[in-house]
Amino acid sequence: MDITQLILDDHAEQRRLFSIIEQIDPKDTEALSAVWGRLSAFLDVHAEAEERFFYPDLMKKGDGANDAEDGTVEGETEDAIEDHNKLRDAVKAVAKHKVGTKAWFEAVGEANVVNSKHMGEEERQGLTDFRLNASVATRHDLAVKFATFEATNITGVKPVNKDPEAYVEKHG
Repeated sequence: MDITQLILDDHAEQRRLFSIIEQIDPKDTEALSAVWGRLSAFLDVHAEAEERFFYPDLMKKGDGANDAEDGTVEGETEDAIEDHNKLRDAVKAVAKHKVGTKAWFEAVGEANVVNSKHMGEEERQGLTDFRLNASVATRHDLAVKFATFEATNITGVKPVNKDPEAYVEKHG
């Protein structure tokens, strides 16, 4: 088991859930609410799990990979935490609209855009950096913690934005 693979698997599931929402009839608000409820909880839990288990170790072992912000692991991590905050805000914005309306779908679409940009960067940067610099044993140990946290919090966590600079300072 490898935390980088668990994160990639989560990314695939997030993409799948966004795709499902796109294919549900706007009048089927029960289905839309159910799938969005699952997806929004999953996005929050996933971000929190990364912030607890992945990024602190990336800060200790990483170098900054590919197009990392300013070429450093600190920049890479700060950017990821900023992205998580933007995603939390985009998820929260969906609740301002009536399920199934054009405005609701647009808000869900904006959350999808924010999430997709973040996942692409993370896959090129943090995950690559960690595979190159963390041992298989470390990646396994973190995967167990990551999977346990997600399973324990399957119904969601309280979404809390974090100060990216303070996060990097604390974990760097």
